Amino acid sequence: MKAIVYERYGSPDVLQLKEVEKPAPLNDEILIKVHAAEATKADCELRSFNFAVKWFWLPLRIAMGLRKPKRQILGGYFAGEVESVGKDVSRFKRGDQVFGSTKLRMGAYGEYVCLPHSYTIVPKPNNLSFEEAAAVPLGGLNALHFLRKANIRNGEKILINGAGGSIGTFAVQIAKVMDAEVTAVDSTIKEEMLRRIGADYFFDYTKQKFTQSGETYDVIFDMVASSSYSECVNALKPKGRYLMANPRMSDMLRSVFTSMFTDKTVIFVFAGEKEEELLALKKMIEEGKLKSIVDKIYPLEQAAEAHRRVETEQRLGTIVISVGN
Repeated sequence: MKAIVYERYGSPDVLQLKEVEKPAPLNDEILIKVHAAEATKADCELRSFNFAVKWFWLPLRIAMGLRKPKRQILGGYFAGEVESVGKDVSRFKRGDQVFGSTKLRMGAYGEYVCLPHSYTIVPKPNNLSFEEAAAVPLGGLNALHFLRKANIRNGEKILINGAGGSIGTFAVQIAKVMDAEVTAVDSTIKEEMLRRIGADYFFDYTKQKFTQSGETYDVIFDMVASSSYSECVNALKPKGRYLMANPRMSDMLRSVFTSMFTDKTVIFVFAGEKEEELLALKKMIEEGKLKSIVDKIYPLEQAAEAHRRVETEQRLGTIVISVGN
């Protein structure tokens, strides 16, 4: 089968289209013919081994490969079709259209991937293409996880910092489903798109820091690793909640004291990517409450270009690699 392989860490140029052995499912696995995979910021960080948040660098490097990557096919989020199943699998059958997560097994940048049937894999929404469906799990699962933790009430004010990325575009929409008033923060080119998907207000971070506006919020959902912890906490209303998607170690330590000794709560519990959450997203999509925001679709052989597009931060939504079509 064809797959995008990287045999060393580095720039997008290390991504190469190669013929590799097609996997075969074990007894508890399903073989999926991949139609599309999201090209994520995490894929780019794993490829280069350069992370915005540094504290997990060493343990992750040990797990993923000290000198070169152990798993040489990237791709954590996909949509495709079940090709075959192991003898112990009953919840899937050949021909099922599915989408979901490969977790740290990766592998979705290949024409086929084998995954345990217990992974977060569910039927694809019937009103999305494979490419649109592949753009859902990363952003949708993380956004839904954090916003549920915030216990948002009708009419509360939420600010989403980094709203134009994979997680942020779903966070804007889910927050509106929860009847919140949404302020989106990102660069100038993303304003129109963010207002179109539901943002009530917009801050252009290249012109003004939202923490200096004098506005306060019930919830701040922050995807930006370089944010000032103290400034964000100060921008919360009494009993406000600060959700950190990319926390630094120092901020995680400070969060304990903020939550214990003030009336504000700081949350950084990472998403478990549960099946129930993905089914909830599927239901909202099929009901027309959420939509997939795809910036551009690249063919498999242009995976390096897809990574370059992700790294420019100029994308208006999600970047998808079309694998099997």
